[in-house]
Amino acid sequence: MGKSSCISGYSPGSSQRCTAPAYKTETSPYDPEGSGILGNIDYISEIPDECLAIIFQSLSSGDRKQCSLVSRRWLLVEGQSRHRLSLSAQSELLSNIPSLFARFDSVTKLVLRCERRSVSINDDALVLISLRCPNLIHLKLRGCRELTDVGMTAFAKNCKALKKFSCGSCMFGIKGMNAVLGHCSSLEELSVKRLRGRNDGGAAAELISPCAAASSLKTICLKELYNGQHFQPLITGCNDLKTLKLLRCLGDWDGVLEVIGNRKNCLFEVHLERLQVSDAGLIAISNFLDLEILHIVKTPECTDAGVTAVVERCKLLRTLHIDGWRTNRIGNEGLLSIARHSANLQELVLIGVNPTSLSLGAIASNCMKLERLALCGSETVTDEEVSCIALKCVALKKLCIKGCPVSDQGIEAFAWGCPNLVKIKVKKCRGVTVEVADWLRARKGSLVVNLDVCEVEAEAVDASASDIGAQDDAGAVPPAVSRVTVAAADADAPSSSIGRLSAFKSRFGLFGGRSLQSCALYFQKGAHR
Repeated sequence: MGKSSCISGYSPGSSQRCTAPAYKTETSPYDPEGSGILGNIDYISEIPDECLAIIFQSLSSGDRKQCSLVSRRWLLVEGQSRHRLSLSAQSELLSNIPSLFARFDSVTKLVLRCERRSVSINDDALVLISLRCPNLIHLKLRGCRELTDVGMTAFAKNCKALKKFSCGSCMFGIKGMNAVLGHCSSLEELSVKRLRGRNDGGAAAELISPCAAASSLKTICLKELYNGQHFQPLITGCNDLKTLKLLRCLGDWDGVLEVIGNRKNCLFEVHLERLQVSDAGLIAISNFLDLEILHIVKTPECTDAGVTAVVERCKLLRTLHIDGWRTNRIGNEGLLSIARHSANLQELVLIGVNPTSLSLGAIASNCMKLERLALCGSETVTDEEVSCIALKCVALKKLCIKGCPVSDQGIEAFAWGCPNLVKIKVKKCRGVTVEVADWLRARKGSLVVNLDVCEVEAEAVDASASDIGAQDDAGAVPPAVSRVTVAAADADAPSSSIGRLSAFKSRFGLFGGRSLQSCALYFQKGAHR
């Protein structure tokens, strides 16, 4: 056919990428016409389908599309070897489902996403997809507002092998969620964001129970739910739960954490962000003896006592993020406890917390495995504290300083300290100049210095970290939209969950201004968990 391929030297898993077949432009004595056929043998046609499939899997989506245009055979093999598919889930998709899934008949991971102003697919489309994809193991729904409990129930019955389910901004209710949990007995990961469906039962709210997924569910992530308390039986009923993420959900969560803490559990990762949780919840978390990753973000009722309770018992803790929200309820006492008890700590992020040279020096001296440190929006982190870090943090590899009163003098200390430091990021520190960054690069040639001195701090530093790794669909929501969400949530929230929440929500703005800055997310690319 006049084409050459990059088959030679290819091995599965190789970093060398194969591009679309290039057309042959020159002839040879054996092939004077440049046809690609030598001695009446078409070598491209001799490539087995299995080899073609391996090659296609190493290509980008655009390259795969180009390869599918080469021949009918390549079109067929490319479709059969594609396991991941992302579709625009508008209502017009219904008529194209038969032809789409006739070509892509091996899809196991499917994303259905609909824009806010468009009409999404309905139950009929979802049921048809489930019939065409019986081996589906991962489904992500975004903005599919026309789906109801009926459609979700039919889908769950047809796709019982589902292992990962994620939904956001959907309108089906608790019955649909229970159907997924009841029929998909192999479900391992569940992520729910802004589920706006209502119950048909009226005042008697139905709760979400683990059902058949109780023994398999490993990860639960709940985001921005006004009815998050309906998930309590699900959370407390999964005995093998390893990861729990609760972000911006209304209601009092101390009781849920206490129930989990009073039984044997294997939780090793917990994220708490903008929740109504106090030291009682942190004390319950201290019973999670296998805990390795903990995020405490914008929980103003948590104090030094709760942090101390956690680090005293959770000896395996290696990643700790604390956003004190400038309330000064978590300070030197809690940080000194971290220094005394967290010998295995590898990553520490402090946002809106005011440490001193005493606490930072203790952490640097005792946490000998600390490799990643971020200090954001701390009024007490000055040149003295930074110099202390440079002197004592021997294992430190990555450092982020943002919105702190640090000058060139403090940054200069890293020219002699932190021998293993490979990257330093300084942002919104008005006392740091470009000259010291250039000098530091010249002094330590292997050090990557990322300096931002041009950005003007227009608002208070807000570097909360939502769903670090996994997660998906983590874009920031404009403050105006956030305030509307709060109003709707308050109107529908149970009266029993409003009491203590409303007191600090009005003061701190529970959902307002969720600007996701880079400081707490600085370590995502380099940290391998």
